[in-house]
Amino acid sequence: MKVEKVFLLPEEASDVIEMALSDHVSFANIKKLYGLSEKQVKRLMRDTLKSGSYRAWRKRVHEFGSRREFYK
Repeated sequence: MKVEKVFLLPEEASDVIEMALSDHVSFANIKKLYGLSEKQVKRLMRDTLKSGSYRAWRKRVHEFGSRREFYK
């Protein structure tokens, strides 16, 4: 399944990226504020971050997700 590319104003994209990089903001909160699904946030991060930074972020989110029930 292909995820649509996300088009946001630069300020909004910056806010979403900052929220996604934070360990305290869930995908549900981002969806509430910006209407972006988890897959759309991941796509935005993949398109914006360097590949190594994206992989490190995904690894961190995955590790937190397996430790906490309601984390990202």
